[in-house]
Formats: sequence, C-alpha cells, structure tokens
Amino acid sequence: MTHNTLQPSWPAPKNVRACTTLRDCAPDFFNTLPGKIQQLKQTHSNIAICADQLHETIPEADAAISFKPETICLVRTADCLPILICDKQGTQVAAIHAGWKGLAAGVITNTCKQLTAAPEQCLVWFGPAIGQQAFEVGKDVLDEFLALGWDPNIVHQGFTPSHTVRDKWFGNLNFLARHHLQLFGIHADNIYGGEFCSYSDPARFYSHRRSADVGRMSTLIWLK
Repeated sequence: MTHNTLQPSWPAPKNVRACTTLRDCAPDFFNTLPGKIQQLKQTHSNIAICADQLHETIPEADAAISFKPETICLVRTADCLPILICDKQGTQVAAIHAGWKGLAAGVITNTCKQLTAAPEQCLVWFGPAIGQQAFEVGKDVLDEFLALGWDPNIVHQGFTPSHTVRDKWFGNLNFLARHHLQLFGIHADNIYGGEFCSYSDPARFYSHRRSADVGRMSTLIWLK
C-alpha cells in the first residue's frame, strides 16, 4: 500500500489489511480503499460497536469491530494510542481509540469481549502515540488507574514521577494498554508496535500536545 502510510509490523494473516496515515498522506488515499469506512464520533468513551451493521448516523464510539470482508474499521488520533486487533485465522478485526480516559473506562475490555476469537488467538499492534517522556499528567489521572483495583505496583510502573514538578507524572499509554490486554488473556508475545512517538516526530505525525490546532492520523484495519 502506498500513499505515504505506515504499515504495521506484525504477523497478521494475508487477508488482514491495515495502516496508519502519515501527515503527508496523499489526499486521494481514502478513495482507493475497498468497501465501507465506519466513521466514529470519538468521545474518549468505552463504547465499541460492530461496524458490519448499517448506521444511519455516525455512532458515538471509540472502537469498531468487523467480521465481514471490506468493512473498514477506522480511528483517528493525534497522541492517543490507536490499537489494532485481528485473530490469527483472519476472521475478525478491531480498531480502538485509546486515550487515557478510554483506557481507564475499559474500552479495551469492551472491545475484546465482542470478539469471538480466543484471547490466545489474537494479535495486537500499537500505532503511533505520545511517548511517556512527553505525556505529563496530574494526580487525577494516576488516581483514575489506582481506582481500577489493579495491583498498585503495576499502576506505578505506568507512571513515572516528575523530578521537577510536584504531583506530576509521566504516563505510559503503551504499558497501560498492554496490561489491559494481558488481563484479558492476550499474551505479551502477541502484542507488537508501540515504538512510534507522535509528539517527538513532527515530520510524520500529528500531536495535539505539541500543537493543539492539528489534524489527525487515521489508523485503519479490514478483512480483504
């Protein structure tokens, strides 16, 4: 696939197609895609919908799932973590918009519960998102994750205290998402990506924290 897109590096079946658009993605890219794109009204919720159903209006949701060929699941991000899921047999796919609010609310769990594949049969790819070194948050964010009932030691692995500002932490979206997935039963060896920081790579990625008035990358997945 061309048009200046980032291709996931993961062992997905050949009939699973996926990419993330870069800042200089060709304007006609979306016209070249096969099938129907399921647009979402993203609100940092934990709502996951099936994209195979017809929606007369754009649904409010932060994840989409498909079991049918050429139904395109799409999420848009500019620092939040885009997560793609497929099964090893190539029968189902999902795209998740995972900011810290959605992660704390359970968007990963709500998405995975709608998949019919066993967790050990799922493959996951993390697209470009803000890296921990740039994602400074307050105590309110840390408290949201401590309230989930996780082992506090696990939570604190996802938040590094600032050495310069009191009551500030640097959050690790990749770590927090990975922990959610492993709690659901998806093995760590089946989780890929996570090496791209949207904040520190302005040539390729949009970043809301770097500049609030920016566009969005689209992360897509579908069955061929």
